Amino acid sequence: MKIKVMIVDDQVILSEGIRSVLSSSEDLEVIALASDGQDALERMEQGCVPDVVLLDIRMPNMNGVVTTGEIKKRYPNVKVLMLTTFDDSDYILSALNNGACGYLLKDISAPALIDAIRNAYAGDTILPAKIAKKITDAAKMVTSDREIKLRRAFGLSDREVEIAVMIYEGFNNRQIASALNLSDGTARNYISAIYMKLGCDSRADAIAKMKATLGG
Repeated sequence: MKIKVMIVDDQVILSEGIRSVLSSSEDLEVIALASDGQDALERMEQGCVPDVVLLDIRMPNMNGVVTTGEIKKRYPNVKVLMLTTFDDSDYILSALNNGACGYLLKDISAPALIDAIRNAYAGDTILPAKIAKKITDAAKMVTSDREIKLRRAFGLSDREVEIAVMIYEGFNNRQIASALNLSDGTARNYISAIYMKLGCDSRADAIAKMKATLGG
């Protein structure tokens, strides 16, 4: 069975080029090209539901971040891969926090793009090294005061503080693991240790406790 792909980009020539690239793979089938997020959602409502959406960030009518959230709300099993020229950390974090499973730049090679679609369909998070570094750098852009408060209040190690801040800012386990180059199991172990030190047993409780400590 082929992996059904929808390409969403307001630049038609790029969409056509991507479709041509993907057509070289026997296990991928491009079922639709959409010009923006609204167009994509309308096509999906009409029954054209893909397995994987390749989605640009900057588009008219409905941008990629908003579209990602809407797709995941209505079709939670559809994988959303951002494919864009913009590597701004705000875009990356917003897309991932809205449910995107990966973030690719348009300078990606054809074989790498095909592999990324297959891996996304299999449930992997797709973050090339350059993008992962952007996330890590963004996560580190917190005040030393915040880190000091968490360290003092709960006796966290440097790594635990780093991860606690990412939890506080809304990263999920897989995003934390990818950004910090940890295995999923190692990330879970750190997060469990943080919960124990905070005296919590859930992410919501941990965030609430950190907010109370940080005055957020």
